[in-house]
Amino acid sequence: MSRFTRLSGRRKVLFAMVALILLLVAGLRWAGVAGLNGTEPRQMDWNADGEVSRVEILQAYTTVVVHESVDGDRSCRSYARLRDRDNPIRVDCRVTPGGASAATE
Repeated sequence: MSRFTRLSGRRKVLFAMVALILLLVAGLRWAGVAGLNGTEPRQMDWNADGEVSRVEILQAYTTVVVHESVDGDRSCRSYARLRDRDNPIRVDCRVTPGGASAATE
């Protein structure tokens, strides 16, 4: 008797769902969604009320994108809505003494 028998219909559907979810997560990561690109939950206060709600965390994984830029010693992360990338919600900038090479060491 062979150990590798044909897959049942349920297993095929399960494998297809897992593959679809992995493709969705990879697509969101490629699109620059903030929750999948290094934004911590404490940084997800999009309405600046001082508290991070579950809705704001959900938005970070679905509709808020981040764009990172480096200019010499200054590195900035700009957060915007997925459909309106030209109008940022918030911009966080940091200055690293010694340039970007000091941050990577």
